[in-house]
This record gives sequence, structure tokens and C-alpha cells, in this order.
Amino acid sequence: MATSASSPHATGFPAEGRCGYYVEKKKRFCRMVVAAGKRFCGEHAGAAEEEDARKRILCPLDPKHTVYEDQLAKHLKKCNSREKPKPDFYIQDINAGLKDETEIPEQLVPISSLSEEQLEKLIKKLRKASEGLNSTLKDHIMSHPALHDALNDPKNGDSATKHLKQQASILGNIEKLKLLGPRRCFVEFGAGKGKLSHWVDIALKDAEKVHFILVEKVTTRFKVDGKHRKKNSVFERLQIDIQHLCLNKIPVLREGKLPVVGIGKHLCGMATDLALRCLIETYAASFEERNEEPLAKRIKNDKTEKEIYTLAKEGNEKNVPEKWNPVAGIVIALCCHHRCDWRHYVGKEYFRALGLGAVEFHYFQRMSSWATCGMRKTSLETSNSTTKRQDNQNDDSEEHDDGGYRITDDGADSLPGLLSVEEKKKIGHLCKLLIDQGRIQYLQQKGFSPALQYYTDPLVSLENVLLTALPNHSSSPQTTA
Repeated sequence: MATSASSPHATGFPAEGRCGYYVEKKKRFCRMVVAAGKRFCGEHAGAAEEEDARKRILCPLDPKHTVYEDQLAKHLKKCNSREKPKPDFYIQDINAGLKDETEIPEQLVPISSLSEEQLEKLIKKLRKASEGLNSTLKDHIMSHPALHDALNDPKNGDSATKHLKQQASILGNIEKLKLLGPRRCFVEFGAGKGKLSHWVDIALKDAEKVHFILVEKVTTRFKVDGKHRKKNSVFERLQIDIQHLCLNKIPVLREGKLPVVGIGKHLCGMATDLALRCLIETYAASFEERNEEPLAKRIKNDKTEKEIYTLAKEGNEKNVPEKWNPVAGIVIALCCHHRCDWRHYVGKEYFRALGLGAVEFHYFQRMSSWATCGMRKTSLETSNSTTKRQDNQNDDSEEHDDGGYRITDDGADSLPGLLSVEEKKKIGHLCKLLIDQGRIQYLQQKGFSPALQYYTDPLVSLENVLLTALPNHSSSPQTTA
């Protein structure tokens, strides 16, 4: 039998030594062996002559398969690769940020092509912009009883233990911020298999009216959210890019008026900026008009608003805010700053105030990978670890700090004599810190109290910074970085 690599499903052509007749009913080529020098088997030799005039072409929607040219129009209507109808919560580029054509830099050369003088000038700008920033974050490495048994399972491998430690610390930080509770909606961005939401649900036990929305733009195997059957919690998975997600169009949020907690484990690059806009500019902004009217007056006329007022009061021991913030909190483990993008970045105003723009941002985000390049594996080690990850179905694909995800054209290995590995790592960390500081300022301007902290040991994950934010009226103020 032909291997999958040479099968018609993979190549669009008959397997070697097999009949070249395409069986329309079976949607595949005939598998009969042909005589030496022949193209078709005896069964299809006559029929093939009649169809010689018909031409098969690559499908324009997906070139991995072919179709008869005279049947193309019919095929396009039922092809599995055709564009599906968009859901109500899909709004093109709603969280993308403004596209300013005047700020888009021309074709920029790789860092490895910069002269020594150009690179030194960039590094000077970086150090000047970073003056006064606290480059040493506080340690908030925590755990949670919900993961105690899982963490102590002797069957765990190193990879499973590493992810469990991160999930336990994120969960501990969520609880410390008083965000674990009933009657709220947890939105997990970049959910992958949904394990973070899984542990939040375990920690909540039988809390009432808890909803989980898991946002992931690609199909995911071995999802864990389908295993939850608790009466008081509902899991809903949305396959959509965060860039196009409008949360206020989701029925449970539009009708239920649930406070939202945005969470994420290793939310890669620009996805963090898209998620912040999704929560703050798209979702929270939809409540602004209602908040312009005094809350006490609204309560008299709106029973739903009275329920919202009650929810807002819970966890706030001192003062009840005049304005209810529909976003109760944000807890996101950051990742892959080299995948950030100027258009989507929420800290543009911060960069401009420092005299920086799109060009500097481009190089800083590329240089941010230097923070981990000192730990880069050899190609053989990377190949072996990739094979192990493929073999281990229980391994989480949400970790982005290994060599397979790091850019290779940043010049990290092509600057001999100019910068040592340690110097490059320090510069990389400064780039990350500066990019994150723009996010901090953005959240402050939007009425939140944000903070950056280390949530796990670098031996567990090199991407070990957690971004948290609470509305300013919260009773748990944080110290910003």
C-alpha cells in the first residue's frame, strides 16, 4: 500500500504504479496496479480515453486537492476550505488599533546587517528610554491547593511539572487579587487546550453562575474543556482571532451582564495587545454611556443594574464605585515580545513621549529575543526536543520560550566582538521591560492599577513575567513596576 506521503490525498496525483483514473464517486484515484508502461488499469482504460479532454486543476481555495475544471463552480460551493459565515461577535479588525500609513517604516534591514555605529545608537536610545525603570520585578511565585495532587503525581514528566507550576502560580495570583469568585465570566485568551480555565474551574468548586469563554484562533486537539459537566459552570469555545473579537456581542455577556476576568498563559506577542484592547476598548467601552448617568438613579429604574451594583460591591469592602467597571481584572502571563507589532501595540503614546517611533519599536522587539538567546539549544537538541514534544500528547503546546519559537534572523549569533552573551541578555530584558511599560501606562490611562511581577522561576520558564491589572476602585491596589 502506498504511503500517505505519496497518496493522492497528499499530492493530488495517483500513487506510483497505480491507475491514474480519478473515481469521482470515491473522491480518489483508482488504486489498481497498472501494467508496465501503462497509465490506466484495464477497467478504466476505455473510460479514461473519454475523459482525456477533461482537465483537473488545483482548487483555488486549497491547492492541496484538485478538481475538474468544468466542475469548479459547483465545487467551490461545497469545498471545505470555503469561507464560512462570520458569527455576530466577529467584527473585522475591531481590536487591531489604528493603521497610520505615515508611521509604517520602509523595508528595514535585519539587525545583523546594521553597522556597529547604528547598533550602538539604538542601544543608547534604549538605555536612555529605560532610565528610571525598575528592571528587577518583585517575585510573586505562588501556588494553589487545587493543583496539589496534580503537582505531586509521580507520573508527571519534567514538561508536565513545568506547566503545572506555572498554572498553579497564575491561579494563586488570581486568588490573591480576589478575582476567584461566583457570578463572573473568565475569558481565556490564547486558550490552547483550555488547561488554565480547567484549573480555575477546579479551584472555584461549586461557585454559582460561572462562565468560561475560551478564545483560540486555531483548532486544538486534546481539549480539556469538553470534560466539564458541572451544573454551575459553562464552557464556551470560540475559534476566532482576538483581533476580530467583540465580546459584547456574545449572548452571555450581552444579556447576563457578568463581570469579566481576562486571563492567559503565555499570550504570544501582539496577542496581548489585542486582548487588552478587546477587554478595555471594545467590551468596557460599551458600558460608558450607561455609566454617565449616576448609578443610584439607574438602580431605581433598572433591576439588572441593581444586580450589577451588588456584584460590583462584592469584594470591595470600603467603597462602592459610582461607575461599575465590567472588567473585574486582568491576569496574563506574557510571552514572545519579538512577535509584537507596532500597529497593534497599545503603548504607542508611551513610546512617542520618549521620542521613539515605529522604527525603534521594530528593532527593540527584535532585540527582545536576546533575553533568552543565551539559552538557545543546538539544532540537534532542538530537533530531539521537538520529537519528544510530538511524541508526548500530554505536553502543552502553549510554551513559547524554546528555540523552535525564537527568531533566527535577529543577528544574535552574528555580532562577534561587539556584545557578549550576557550583555545581549541584559539588552533583551530592557527591550521587554520597555515594551511592557507601554502596556502599563496604557492600563493606567484606562483607569486600571497594573503591575508586572515574576510569577515563576526562570528555570521553569524563561518567559516568567505576569501582567496583572485591577480597576482603580478595587480594594486590592497594586504597586506598578
